[in-house]
Amino acid sequence: MFLLEIVRLGLSNIARHKLRSVLTALGIILGVAAVIAMVSIGEGAKRKALEQIERLGARNIIIRSQKPPESADGGGGSKGRQSFVSRYGLSREDVRLIEESFPNAEVIVPLKEVGGQILREDKRRTSQAYGVTPELLRLANLSVDRGRYLTSADLDERASVAVIGHELAKVMFPFEDPLDQTIRIDARPMKIVGVLAPVGLSGGAGAALVGRDLNFDLHIPITTAVATFGDMVFRSSSGSRQASNVQVSEVYVSAATTADVMPLAKLIERLLEVRHPGMTDVSLIVPYELLENARRTSQQYAAILAAIAAISLLVGGIGIMNIMLATVTERTREIGIRRALGATRKHIVQQFLVETGVLSAVGGLLGVWMGIGATILLGMVSTTLPTAITAWSIILAFAVAVLTGLVFGIYPAIMAARQDPIVALRHD
Repeated sequence: MFLLEIVRLGLSNIARHKLRSVLTALGIILGVAAVIAMVSIGEGAKRKALEQIERLGARNIIIRSQKPPESADGGGGSKGRQSFVSRYGLSREDVRLIEESFPNAEVIVPLKEVGGQILREDKRRTSQAYGVTPELLRLANLSVDRGRYLTSADLDERASVAVIGHELAKVMFPFEDPLDQTIRIDARPMKIVGVLAPVGLSGGAGAALVGRDLNFDLHIPITTAVATFGDMVFRSSSGSRQASNVQVSEVYVSAATTADVMPLAKLIERLLEVRHPGMTDVSLIVPYELLENARRTSQQYAAILAAIAAISLLVGGIGIMNIMLATVTERTREIGIRRALGATRKHIVQQFLVETGVLSAVGGLLGVWMGIGATILLGMVSTTLPTAITAWSIILAFAVAVLTGLVFGIYPAIMAARQDPIVALRHD
């Protein structure tokens, strides 16, 4: 019963000074809201980055042909029109050696870039056409929105069929269904048999990794690519005509398990270093390694954000201590009366801790709702700043808020309990 009376006295004192109580709890409210909001921003950014990297396949290793630095200017610096051919990158012999050297790989899929432009009537885009095999659909985590994907029969027949990306379909066929329509790669017509589902890599980390927006890709059978286009790709830009001779643009190698990814990547890298000294014309991308690095970085980022936001909780705790110290002086006579009526020092400490605990708990709850509301509002308003509310941030922020209030309330409570009853009763 006495404990209930202490709680009642503490709550009644808070109710008598509503404005002061609100201002005292304001630091806790803002601190908790800041922790939740900032952790949500960090978590949202982390999840978006991880999702984009995971789309490349956690078990995949991507080997890509790239133009070496010495051929970046085409080997010529003359003014006016230039014409040159650069040979670099992966060869079909490289692919054959990779297949023979790593039989334990689940599947190996080569990609071959073809054509200079993709055309349909008066619409044209710089080519992102690739000769591929049907296994790419699963390896690259792609899916078909309409129609079908390439089949083994298409490869055997060297069929002039194509599957186009979601955005390419919208650009080339804004008011028509692209299925069974014809699209041209340079002068070669291809029948569209499928449209890929949207890939969420545009403009994000995934797009930077693969070097292009996959939504504009066009896939044809790799046998058709070799037979129809050969190895020469011509590109014209800014008054210059460039030609590149690349047999294989990319190779996707899928490991049997995620545990095999890094050992397999190291072995492939050694093979490539022998075949391509310095690896200036090939590069190796390991999404799993990038995934782990992104996880570690995002955890550090989230911890820094939470630490910065926690400073607000510290400030809020100091605010509670200052107000409660002022309250001790203000209520000296009340403390003296209670001590004269039989209240012990323990009872006085309990009363002040009840008040600070209630202020911290209520402030923490209001801060939780404010933080959740701010996060939801930010997610609705901003399309470029992803957010994700986590249960652990809410629980941790609330627990720290209550603990902060109690810790900073102990000193004023002890000061109040140490008041001499006789001196306190004489206090005006």
